[in-house]
Amino acid sequence: MPSYDYVIVGAGSAGCVLAGRLSEDPATRVLVLEAGEKDRSPNIKIPAAFARQFHTKLDWDFATEPEPHVDGRSLYIPRGKGVGGSSSMNAMLYVRGRPLDYDLWERQGAAGWGWDDVLPYFLRAEDNVRGASEFHAAGGPLRVSEQRSPRPLSARLIAASEAAGIPRATDYNGPEQDGVALFQVTQRNGQRWSAADAYLKPALARPNLELRTGVQVLGVELDGTRATGVRVAAGRDARDVEVVRAEREVILSAGSIQSPQLLLLSGIGAADELRAVGVEPRHELPGVGRNLQDHPFVSVIWEVSDTGTMYGADRRKPLAEWLLRRSGPLTSPIAEVNAFVRTRAGLPAADVQYHMGAAYYENHGAERYRGHCIVIAPVLVSPQARGQVWLRSGDPADKPRIVTNSLSHADDVDSLIAGIRLAREIAAHSPLREVVTQELKPGPGVADRAELEEDLRRRLQLIYHPVGTCRMSDTDPEAVLDSQLRVHGIEGLRVVDASVMPVIPGGNTNAPTIMVAERAADLIRGRRPARPAVTRL
Repeated sequence: MPSYDYVIVGAGSAGCVLAGRLSEDPATRVLVLEAGEKDRSPNIKIPAAFARQFHTKLDWDFATEPEPHVDGRSLYIPRGKGVGGSSSMNAMLYVRGRPLDYDLWERQGAAGWGWDDVLPYFLRAEDNVRGASEFHAAGGPLRVSEQRSPRPLSARLIAASEAAGIPRATDYNGPEQDGVALFQVTQRNGQRWSAADAYLKPALARPNLELRTGVQVLGVELDGTRATGVRVAAGRDARDVEVVRAEREVILSAGSIQSPQLLLLSGIGAADELRAVGVEPRHELPGVGRNLQDHPFVSVIWEVSDTGTMYGADRRKPLAEWLLRRSGPLTSPIAEVNAFVRTRAGLPAADVQYHMGAAYYENHGAERYRGHCIVIAPVLVSPQARGQVWLRSGDPADKPRIVTNSLSHADDVDSLIAGIRLAREIAAHSPLREVVTQELKPGPGVADRAELEEDLRRRLQLIYHPVGTCRMSDTDPEAVLDSQLRVHGIEGLRVVDASVMPVIPGGNTNAPTIMVAERAADLIRGRRPARPAVTRL
């Protein structure tokens, strides 16, 4: 069995970036282990088909324990299983977050992760169709495009938002996030452009990079307090285990659910909790799996008379248009319009982000409606709630236990209720009101505060942005990693993915995850950090 300098667990967004960047050094041997398979499904390639991956072999298909603050419901958490990870499953929305998000990381002990430090890595990754500018870059691996064929109703959604008092945003990834605009998307020529497309596939021709798919990692191999490799399933018998050696480092890039799970299965975590499920404690680190954050949302939906919606986009004609020209409704990310708003005075930044589209979207796309609709979904971007990931058992095949504690904080409830009310204001303004025929969700009978809160707790969903379960800090005793992304107290072991984030960014999390991996590659290689070439936002 050959040994490698770096063994990367997970070919998701972060793992693909690391594979591409670390293998740039021809003297470095890099292995990527991925439990899923190649990203060949048309439901990956066709942008509007992302929800068709849910609850399939392309999905890890996680769900929370019964959540105490949302009527005891279990909340669904899809995670991409396969090359590209969740960048092969997400809605492709390119959002960086706010400078204050990253400055807060630094204030919480993540030295070198303030906005001035991370902006160069957003730029290094980016190939924006708008070209290079003070706040954007061209020529990077990650293609950032305008939407190919936005639905005509998106123009009405933007105009009605402006009429409701939300200003037009010229660049929500620029100096001012607040406002309404069309999303930019990680697509190329009307097709998904995942982290695998951007970073991994171009690098696979290198002789020093190897990708293995269909490999289930069971845990980290430890020699005392040093990681020396990973254990992988070598056959159907649970006792048939192979050890893959890492001469320099093991890097967990399995995401915010499975990176902490792998640490816990390796005996790294809270000793009492590990013993309770039959895992021998190897290293006391009680913060593993804690600090889970996600963006909760609720759909507000209307039926409309305008027929320029996503209804019928799965028929033959739209499919033929996409196959022949890579245009038409199947290029849509479903949520085409973005708006960041502050629902009350005195907030330092937006507390709600709207995802708007010409579609019926409820229960993660599983619930269908025969007719033309629009959705205006308020998303809570700075939740106060914190949750946890922990082991169900010591069996690596068992899904971990998860709880988000969504809506456990009064401010979170207030922001989302205000977001529902503002969504209704938007729909009541011209030129949207001319095409609205009836409100479907939550419905006109849900009006006062108590009714809105009841509906919110009954229908709340998560928008696929779990972060924070291996948070980094040089000063917080509950942190799992230092600011170099090294596991506290363990040599040769890092975590690089969304789990490292101390606080969830204010917006969609894929671009920030790619940024984290870009910077991590420099930290791992010992290169001088990139410095900003632009003025501070």
